Amino acid sequence: MRVVVLGGTSGVGLAIAESCAANGDEVLVTGRDPEKLKAAAAKVAVAEAVDGRSAEDVRAFFARHGRFDHLVLALSGASGGGPLRDLRMDDLRAGFEGKVFPHLIAAQAALDTIAEEGSITFITSTSAQGSMPGTAGLAAINGALERAVPPLAAELAPIRVNAVSPGVIDTPWWSFLPEEQRREQFAAYAEQTPVRRVGRPQDVADAVRYLMGAGFVTGRVLICDGGLTL
Repeated sequence: MRVVVLGGTSGVGLAIAESCAANGDEVLVTGRDPEKLKAAAAKVAVAEAVDGRSAEDVRAFFARHGRFDHLVLALSGASGGGPLRDLRMDDLRAGFEGKVFPHLIAAQAALDTIAEEGSITFITSTSAQGSMPGTAGLAAINGALERAVPPLAAELAPIRVNAVSPGVIDTPWWSFLPEEQRREQFAAYAEQTPVRRVGRPQDVADAVRYLMGAGFVTGRVLICDGGLTL
């Protein structure tokens, strides 16, 4: 199979790319950081610099590489979190522009080259299902994508459209916290989670690969959070 992972040079996206490559798939990844692209190039078939916010760049990428089977959208917009009283609307707008629009741009641009029996998988976040104070902006961003999944599955059939919604996953996304504070935060989340740990990128990769192969599953959001939102 040919698998495209947009945002596949770090964290969850890289774990998905590596997992698919280990399974024998031909994997194409995109990113923006030259060093991360160089590192990813040693593990996958293609690693290219593409700005996911640019419809022109994304369309050109798909036109260059032709037919493929599965598209995974692991593009992450880091801004938009924080209490509403202090939330800058420019940051929230940047969050939408960094995640919601790139996901939809890529899904649209891929339609001419994705196989009819293929799939598109969004990577969202359980902030869309939770009620933690300070996450309303993130919930709006990820909730917008998750709500788009069912109508896209109906519209784009027989291409399958799903999402994986991760909980707390130990990735570089958390690097905004000092290391000691991050460890304490992870320990607190682990205590609240039925599986008694935070997630690993491979956990999300396993969920994505399940959806790739689940030919009778479409229009669904698969929560991958160790039970935290229970």
